[in-house]
Amino acid sequence: MNADHPRVFINDTTLRDGEQAPRVAFTARDKVVIARTLDAAGVDEIEVGTPAMGRDEIEAIGAVVAEGLSCRVMAWCRLNKADVDAALAAGVAHVNISAPMSRLQISVKLGVDVAAVADRVRNIVSYAREKGLTVALGGEDSSRADPRDIGAVLRAAADAGAWRYRFADTLGVLDPFSAYDAISRVRQETDLPIEFHGHDDVGLATANTLAALRAGATHASVTVLGLGERAGNAPLEEIAVALGHVARGRSNVKIDKLHALSKLVARAARRRIGRAKAIVGADVFTHESGIHVAALLKDARTYQGVDPARLGRRNTVVLAKHSGMAALQRKCAELGFDIDRDTAAELLTQIRQRANDKAAPMTRRELKSFFKSACGGSP
Repeated sequence: MNADHPRVFINDTTLRDGEQAPRVAFTARDKVVIARTLDAAGVDEIEVGTPAMGRDEIEAIGAVVAEGLSCRVMAWCRLNKADVDAALAAGVAHVNISAPMSRLQISVKLGVDVAAVADRVRNIVSYAREKGLTVALGGEDSSRADPRDIGAVLRAAADAGAWRYRFADTLGVLDPFSAYDAISRVRQETDLPIEFHGHDDVGLATANTLAALRAGATHASVTVLGLGERAGNAPLEEIAVALGHVARGRSNVKIDKLHALSKLVARAARRRIGRAKAIVGADVFTHESGIHVAALLKDARTYQGVDPARLGRRNTVVLAKHSGMAALQRKCAELGFDIDRDTAAELLTQIRQRANDKAAPMTRRELKSFFKSACGGSP
């Protein structure tokens, strides 16, 4: 990681926004285990839940707080004193207080104008600060808000003691270009550090987050596997690996822990990880194409953008329809068989025919059977 790159703070909301995904509900034990694992992976902050949901949620949040983790543990609150009191009951020291920012949401949800929202923000942030909490202000639907309205609310929040602003693309309506422009314009309205919270409704949450960071946001709001409402959020694993690789920036996330973390969250959420899921999918370091494998075996950099060893993983070569001679000879050697080129060519034809019939890579047992038949015996 380049030390000259700007420091990016990774704020994980798997236990709050991730749990808002349809049919996902973490037990208190799940929350503690996931929180520990996130902390061990090096995230800077975890948003652990919404205390206003009631006694069970307050106890679950309290159990995470009791772990004494090194990362910041935050609770999510609406713009009212009752939610702040619930956060205090959960024992957190940090809260994210959310307020609508677009005039549409302000009108529909609160029935007031921007000036009244600014007054309410000043009042609730002041109340939380008086109770000893540190406060970040979350701007719901910021991507559809006028930056001047955001500025008016943020000045009130800063005056009351808020220390950070979360710009939320709540409906995933931005693209990387508009995300960059939006953060640039908000930076003209405030000196508060900016966190970007992107939703993946059209598949752009990761790209939008990286664009926001390029524009000057310093915090990235993410979830493991992109778990979240509707199409989900920006995935922790994608942002963490992209920083310092395809995007300028550095974080404290230990990327070799992402694979195990993702499997843990998938089990708790009862979700499957897609085989082609970026960074953590089962097949992202698996190669079949003969042209690719032939070059890869000579120099992995030819067809490998991310070194799997950095993630605690390794390349895998499978034999199937698109395989070539190099892959076949590699597999023969791995299994201890020595066959001549003519036999290998005949065997490759059989493997391709089998793939057309079965449409799946050959298992290790099947390969051994094929090799034994071709060689007339054991290795």
